[in-house]
Amino acid sequence: MPGLWKGSGLTQIRAQTDTPRALPESGAVRRILVVDDSGAQRLFLSSALLRQGYDVTTAASGDEALTLCRDTPFDLVLSDWVMPGMSGLEFCQAFRSLPREDYGYFILLTSKSAKGAVAQGLDVGADDFLSKPVDTAELRARINAGDRLLRMQRELAEKNRMISANLAEISTLYDGLDRDLVEARKMQQSLVRETSRRFWSAEISLLLRPCGHVGGDLVGLFEAGQDRVGVFSIDVSGHGIASALLAARLAGYFSDSAPDQNIALVQDENGQYIGRPAAAVATLLNNLMTEDVGTEHYFTLLFGYIDLKTGQVEITQCGHPNPAILTSGGGLEYIGNGGLPIGLLPDAQYTQQTVQMNAGDRLLFYSDGFTECADDKGNLLDEAGFRTLVTSNAELTGGDFFEALVWDLDLFSGTRDFPDDLSCAVIGYNGPEVEK
Repeated sequence: MPGLWKGSGLTQIRAQTDTPRALPESGAVRRILVVDDSGAQRLFLSSALLRQGYDVTTAASGDEALTLCRDTPFDLVLSDWVMPGMSGLEFCQAFRSLPREDYGYFILLTSKSAKGAVAQGLDVGADDFLSKPVDTAELRARINAGDRLLRMQRELAEKNRMISANLAEISTLYDGLDRDLVEARKMQQSLVRETSRRFWSAEISLLLRPCGHVGGDLVGLFEAGQDRVGVFSIDVSGHGIASALLAARLAGYFSDSAPDQNIALVQDENGQYIGRPAAAVATLLNNLMTEDVGTEHYFTLLFGYIDLKTGQVEITQCGHPNPAILTSGGGLEYIGNGGLPIGLLPDAQYTQQTVQMNAGDRLLFYSDGFTECADDKGNLLDEAGFRTLVTSNAELTGGDFFEALVWDLDLFSGTRDFPDDLSCAVIGYNGPEVEK
């Protein structure tokens, strides 16, 4: 009769056995199913296994054993090969088809030793073989081998479960972060409220394209008194959220809508807001960065004022790429004197220069995302390549001009997944003869 030591004969045999020893806590094999049509063989194997501390269930046929396995996930099965009805091979094959969470170790008991028979058993899912008559020492060794395999399998399954749980948690966090970054990108793009603005003698166009969700580049403009407009191009060191946060803070220092918060503006004797000297603005920003902001980041800056009447531009350059003038004839001339970035040295000195624009000229403030873009061989675009990009699209203006620059940069690099942010401010001067 199937079950755990059911029947008076089995009870008597169990009473005569030694006290079962306790299994180690780490043991993977605890429940064993013994399947054999021979009652004597079942008694022999069961008593040996009970003395070793295992929970033992017996079955007299493959069909009976299969029924038991549907209800109980046995850790290990010892099954005779040759049985009436369902053979051990057929039972093994059916056992492997049962749904279960973990692996069950299967040992076939057989007097067969031919290689073909062993291969046949392995094919249907047997893990090991035990020759009859069974030696108890060999039985213990085979079970120990199965125990090691099951322990490793369950440890691996637990690690996989933990990894899956961690991946699910990470995925949830990533999805939330991704949504936040998408919103952050929209907010950063909103810092450039308008991509172009026309004045009576000039037009200023702006491009801001982060390489990721958010970036550290910033461009903008603001009115700086009668017939003067301030223009800036900023590139914060590094990439990602920290750089974007600093860029957003800097945007507040150059506010177009709140002149009282704009670091570049002061009030004259009439209470009108006018621009500080460009070099003085750079010095104020450097003091803020080194004394108050408390960050390891720094930034490069091009900042200037254009006089709408005369076409003169007062510029301070702080580690930013050299500005360039695209003349009305289509040539490109680089100007500038380098300078130190903002936030590196507390006592940094900044200078300024004046550039005269003629009618039809355009002045470009651009980030190094252009000049330091590389092709598939690692060659940088550099100033020479940027000159080619600009002059070949000189007939275009505004958004069309920027779109052509990015397109040509894509052709140069082979990808639009650029490694750095792209930003550019273009000041187009129409000439002093244009009336308000």
